[in-house]
Amino acid sequence: MRSEAEGAVPEEKQTVTSGEETADTSDDESGRKKKQGSFWKELPILIGVALVLALVIKAFAVQAFYIPSGSMENTLQVGDRVLVNKIVYHTRDIARGDTVVFNGLDSWDPEMEVKEPTNPVSKVLRAVGSAFGVAPNEKDYIKRVIGIPGDRVACCDAKGRVTVNGVALDEDAYLFTDPVTHERNRPSNDPFNVVVKPGQLWVMGDHRELSYDSRSHRGDPGGGTIPINRVIGRAFVIVWPLNRVGTLPIPKTYKQPALKAAAALAPATPVALGLVGAVPLTYLTRRLRLRRTA
Repeated sequence: MRSEAEGAVPEEKQTVTSGEETADTSDDESGRKKKQGSFWKELPILIGVALVLALVIKAFAVQAFYIPSGSMENTLQVGDRVLVNKIVYHTRDIARGDTVVFNGLDSWDPEMEVKEPTNPVSKVLRAVGSAFGVAPNEKDYIKRVIGIPGDRVACCDAKGRVTVNGVALDEDAYLFTDPVTHERNRPSNDPFNVVVKPGQLWVMGDHRELSYDSRSHRGDPGGGTIPINRVIGRAFVIVWPLNRVGTLPIPKTYKQPALKAAAALAPATPVALGLVGAVPLTYLTRRLRLRRTA
């Protein structure tokens, strides 16, 4: 009897335990279904918030751009994606050597024609792609700043170099070099000598034989220069493809002490010449007055 009673107790316990497990399993499944349903309901909201945040960041801070042409080779290759800092020029002036993105609408003709999609879906995808820097935009350009307001930019000196305020630039570090022949582009095949007006910039591509830049627009109202207020920002890093990730610093040649000294002297030169001319003129005028008085 004892063994039968002992045997009966485990059977009852086993039955109860099995019922509890079944109830727990059904509760878990119900909870999982609720969580999955909640996730799919929240997903569109999360996507919408992410897009809004991305557009806000694009509008005010950082924007991605797609490189559609080879005008900045070897620094930038076709298909590269770069990030552009849109805040930096609120804290400092545009500097020589900066790689800038600017809007050329109504001032420069496009370097390349991008066929406009006719399909409504393609148009939407194209607009989104342009906004996030994964599709080309024919109205935006990327070039290197060579001259800032007040600079005299010329080419070429006796050694074939571009000069800024009479100081030669060593551009070997970034000018395009043919991967097959290893020949480097000349600083310019066309001679020029311009003074950059206030509010303007003289810009050039690193692939000088391919770039359609300030040199090619000298017949335009700005004399080839671009308005500073059309600059979108400074390209500071390559983010795609992964094997080309890297920063875009200002080349060392633009940090020459002689270039900085020449830039500081350039605005003062007209004033100095005016003073030099004014001293003898004032002296002669005074002498004439004295003679008339006598």
